[in-house]
Amino acid sequence: MSYTVLARRYRSQSFDDVVGQGPIAQTLKNAVKTGHVAHGYLFTGTRGVGKTTMARILAKALNCLKSDEPTPEPCCKCDSCVSINTGDDIDVIEIDGASNRGIDNIRELRQRAIYRPARARHKIYIIDEVHMLTNEAFNALLKILEEPPEHIKFIFATTEPHKVPATIQSRCQRFDFNNISSSDIAGQLTKILKAEKIKYDEDVVVHVSRLANGSMRDGLSLLDQLISTGVKRLTVNLLEEFLGLPNRERICELLDLIGDKNAGGVLKSLDSLLSTGQTCTQIGDSLIDCMRDLLVMKSTDKPGQLVVLTEQERQKMTDLLPKFDVAAFIYNITTLERLRWTMKNSDNPRALLEASMLRLALSEHFMDLDRLLEQSEIAGTSIRRQAGDSVKKKQIEPPAKTKTRAPAREAEPAKQSDAEPKEQAEPAEQVGIELIKSNWQSILESVKGKKAATGGFLDSAEPVGWEDNELTLIFPQSAGFAKQMCEKRKGQIERLLSDAVGLEIKVRIETGALEADETQVVARAQSDRKNQDQALSDPAVRTVLSGLNATVTGIDKVKE
Repeated sequence: MSYTVLARRYRSQSFDDVVGQGPIAQTLKNAVKTGHVAHGYLFTGTRGVGKTTMARILAKALNCLKSDEPTPEPCCKCDSCVSINTGDDIDVIEIDGASNRGIDNIRELRQRAIYRPARARHKIYIIDEVHMLTNEAFNALLKILEEPPEHIKFIFATTEPHKVPATIQSRCQRFDFNNISSSDIAGQLTKILKAEKIKYDEDVVVHVSRLANGSMRDGLSLLDQLISTGVKRLTVNLLEEFLGLPNRERICELLDLIGDKNAGGVLKSLDSLLSTGQTCTQIGDSLIDCMRDLLVMKSTDKPGQLVVLTEQERQKMTDLLPKFDVAAFIYNITTLERLRWTMKNSDNPRALLEASMLRLALSEHFMDLDRLLEQSEIAGTSIRRQAGDSVKKKQIEPPAKTKTRAPAREAEPAKQSDAEPKEQAEPAEQVGIELIKSNWQSILESVKGKKAATGGFLDSAEPVGWEDNELTLIFPQSAGFAKQMCEKRKGQIERLLSDAVGLEIKVRIETGALEADETQVVARAQSDRKNQDQALSDPAVRTVLSGLNATVTGIDKVKE
């Protein structure tokens, strides 16, 4: 006697038996009960979620011979119901869309559709994988689908609804079948194992329901494979051995070593897994699944059905959580996902896997981007503070000998309270052109810190005179554009220089020839500006500055 697989033997027979698709089953049941059955249905969803099963149940509900009219509870015993279950009913025609995809097949369907059913109330066409039909076939189906004879019903099933033309979908009632939850799959597996009187460990059901990945048929196929081993009791070790799956406990041990930054232990653990016959891709997939569960557990206090674990696995993973953070899990998962595709095209996948595992284990040597940005921000604040202190110090401590070209003018002493220190801004008589020249670069840095563009234009200027709190800036003939821009921003420049010097000053902007040493100073400033522009135009430099939100404070030429 031939063996019938579990997926066929335990196929749902009525709307109430359907697992994991309760809302759809209830809707169709009510439609049959109230007589609002449409002439066309489109069932969509991944493999093994019950599309064809639901189509057969609906066909039995419409054609059950024990009832005088469509019934939501077919008897499943009459000739019509039995033949529909086996796919042999003459009035319920199941068509494979992949094998009957041409326009000639649809023409034949249309020619036969006009004849009434042989014994049942309706002639029902169930077209599986309907998306495989050609465009011409779909167009030929449109007219009869829109206005079919009263005795015709169409039920289409597909795993790729986006390939079904909108003209077809608009003529059908669409039902999207969801993936079946692991708990529902586990419940059905337990029911079947008890009915088959097979001994099993509870952990086996958890593992198989997780491996089913939302497909009841996949779960039943895995269970069938385990039963076919002939072992009296189904265990997790049997599942891992005969299905070629990496040991979950060893995967957790590998993650534990990665969390401990134990590079040597990671390599030994990998070698142990590979020596059991596991492929690099299988190990990578198991690591991704395990890290995904850890990510969910780390991100929420009550993962619920988001993770399917045994009590032993849950305890092990709880112990692993403190060794990683969410960012690490995200990085590790994306790294391993890219790795699995690379390993498939590599002649040496083991080396790639080992290198990636070491990279994850030694991740402490790679600074996190948020941490890097934080440190760079702290460092930038420190540098700006030091620069500000330097400018202030140079303003307060002028050289011992100062020469002024203008007569001294008394400055009114600032009013201070007794509680405040008596330190005050530098008096006007101590400010001279030599003091400004010696601190000109510091003053420019202070200006650039507030207005970088204005400070860039002032790079071409040189202070040459100071009289009655008026600073004379001279631009060379070659810097006409910079001089023109500074003239437009004269008020802004006066405010910025006043803040930098600590004294309210006016600015006079002139064009003229500089002395030899002054010309060299200006040429050097222009050269520095050119080097800075050249460096900032480099794509690598722009990427670093953008990533760190940094500002260039100086450029040094490195001697090779």
